Amino acid sequence: MDHNHTLPVESLIAALAPALSEGKISPATCKSVTHWLTAPEYATFVPEIATAIERAAWAELESAFWEVIPFGTGGRRGAMGAYGTATINRRTIAESAQGLAEYTRGITGKPQPRAVVACDTRLRSAEFSRLTATTLVANGFEVFLFEGPRSTPELSFAVRHLGCDTGIMISASHNPPSDNGFKAYWSHGGQVLPPHDAGIIAAVLRVTEIRSCSIEEAFQSGRLSIVGEDVDLPYLESVVALSLSRSRDIRVLFTPLHGVGETNVFRALQGAGFTGIEIFEPQRAADGEFTNVPDHAPNPERQAVFGPVIAAASPESDLILASDPDADRLGVAARASDGNWVCLNGNQVAGLLADYVLRKRADDHTLSPDHYLVETFVTTALLGRIAAAFGVRIVDDLPVGFKYIGQVVEDRGADRFLLGCEESLGYLAGGYARDKDAAIAALYLVELAAELKAAGVTLCDQLDQLSLKYGLHWETLHTETCPGAHGQEQIGIIMRRLQALPPETVGEIKLTHVTDYAQHEIRSLPDNRRVADLSQPAGNMLRLQGQVNGFDVMVTVRPSGTEPKLKFYFAACQPAVTVQDLPAKKLAIRQCLADFQRELVAWVQGTLQEIS
Repeated sequence: MDHNHTLPVESLIAALAPALSEGKISPATCKSVTHWLTAPEYATFVPEIATAIERAAWAELESAFWEVIPFGTGGRRGAMGAYGTATINRRTIAESAQGLAEYTRGITGKPQPRAVVACDTRLRSAEFSRLTATTLVANGFEVFLFEGPRSTPELSFAVRHLGCDTGIMISASHNPPSDNGFKAYWSHGGQVLPPHDAGIIAAVLRVTEIRSCSIEEAFQSGRLSIVGEDVDLPYLESVVALSLSRSRDIRVLFTPLHGVGETNVFRALQGAGFTGIEIFEPQRAADGEFTNVPDHAPNPERQAVFGPVIAAASPESDLILASDPDADRLGVAARASDGNWVCLNGNQVAGLLADYVLRKRADDHTLSPDHYLVETFVTTALLGRIAAAFGVRIVDDLPVGFKYIGQVVEDRGADRFLLGCEESLGYLAGGYARDKDAAIAALYLVELAAELKAAGVTLCDQLDQLSLKYGLHWETLHTETCPGAHGQEQIGIIMRRLQALPPETVGEIKLTHVTDYAQHEIRSLPDNRRVADLSQPAGNMLRLQGQVNGFDVMVTVRPSGTEPKLKFYFAACQPAVTVQDLPAKKLAIRQCLADFQRELVAWVQGTLQEIS
């Protein structure tokens, strides 16, 4: 880009006025651009901003400045840019590090707090991780920086293993190549929770001056150390130590989707003694463009991700595994008895893992009523039925976000913790970390598949057995994206309308109750009348419940904490099914939810068109 602008700052600011009056930029953008043009701390960005103004690149400026990119449930995450308050760039990353440093020093009172920094394979991740590390060193921290890309769960482990006060992961998880992010971790190894999240946000917003040093100065200070195998090995040993089976006869094709999964999933399976694990070569190399992933969208929740891998799988392959770029989530495709591949959703995998872990522990006589499972509020009710059958506890009223699972483990203790699950492919066992880990999920799932294979059974067959024993469950997810300056406003309108005027029927489904977690109450339909209070509110969420054709159905609606999206979690169940009825009931329950989803999404999209 040409940075040789000719207009003085006063003229650049004056040029914003007609763009504002013509609606080409928003008032928020006009105010932020003016601030960046005049405040001394943004002086290095003035040439690029000036060039954009001279080119009348109003859409570019609006995209860069329309909001202050927020700290959400997973820290800061969004599209990368050269400048601006609404993008991930050197300034917003350094502000995040500076604010976190100031808050951590204030809370701990330590003259030299400790931090560990890691990153995945995304574009600019290495640059942003070095910038974070040097900012922390300039603030008096002792900092451990990973020598290369590593997984988010290893970062969680490293915080605990190295005795750090905080940790930072540079990653945007499964987002598209344009995005990156800054995830903050506290001393227990989990993502920050109240009151620390609010404290960090406030500290970040107060930042004007950022302390900095070069990477050479950081090394010379003696406060920056590079870590690698010295952390990798104890992390992998901690995962492998949780093995519950000696069965190893299984053929698996694994793809890291151009991310870091080879460093944790593949190495853990190797360390556990599996010799039939093969990496899908076209998606093996570290590549922030995710070149060989369909649509360049490395989200293992998308069935399309498995297309190239299934096409390349040999007839001997039993299982396909896929981890997202920072390798904390695990997607699964299993070969059914008829030879076809079936992509399993996160709730199905959660049910398989919970049943496996509890059966193995029961068989080993290491299970007690004090043991517990943990799941988020929108994860399958199947886990609760499995827990009840084995006589163990379950914590199942948590808000969405694995950090809440990690906090339960921290508060209740890891010695009785069996398994944590969330529907979006997140799983954890053991006490070595406080965030989800694709490595332990892969270890348990491959062990289960190997045991079933020895008995002539597939994972799909095992799911049928769980349905016969615990009831038929099916869940789906729909995401409505509302981008741009008006996206959050649109999301707010939809939520308010669902609160005030929920539909009485959706297609053939008669809705009977609304559970309003923002208002802390349950209301009956059709009059939307309060009938009960909620003792444990779970934030800005709504749940609509009803019945149709013998199925109990519901949808939970919530705004995403990290992206401009509204999420709809659909679920249906039938408590009892027979062997004879199972094939027909499986088709019926899926059609039921498909109809429910189609009709409710039509209502939402109609409302969006009305207000746009």
